[in-house]
Amino acid sequence: MTEDTLRESGIQEIEAFLAEWTGSRQQIKARVHSFLDHLKTKPGVEISFVARPRVSYSLRPRLRKQMANGRPLFAMIDIIDDDPAQRWLSVCFYGDMISDREQRGEVIPGGLGGDDGYCFDMFEDDEELAAYLLARLDEAEAAARGVGGK
Repeated sequence: MTEDTLRESGIQEIEAFLAEWTGSRQQIKARVHSFLDHLKTKPGVEISFVARPRVSYSLRPRLRKQMANGRPLFAMIDIIDDDPAQRWLSVCFYGDMISDREQRGEVIPGGLGGDDGYCFDMFEDDEELAAYLLARLDEAEAAARGVGGK
């Protein structure tokens, strides 16, 4: 399977899930779309999709080269699905790949594959928090490329 095929496969799964999302929390759905659209502009970024209905639906962006350091992703965007009518987002990063100067995230010791991380919860659409998270996505992606980070 080529890199482009892997990339498209994950994106298609995510887009199919989003197309089926009906009912409440459309503003959260729109925010997921905005995060996905942002990640789709990043060259070489693959996005896998892990569906666990009634638990979470997870978008997991990564760069192929980062598998060498044992990290299968550089961020995790979880749509928490414990109550499908009240879905919300938890966006997580490895602690050493981002900065949280505004201390908006919750420190999660050992929470990302055994490594410390930060998670940012979004229960309602919040433009300011979304912009902050987009900046963290960029920061984590740069760290995964080895050109930036915390």
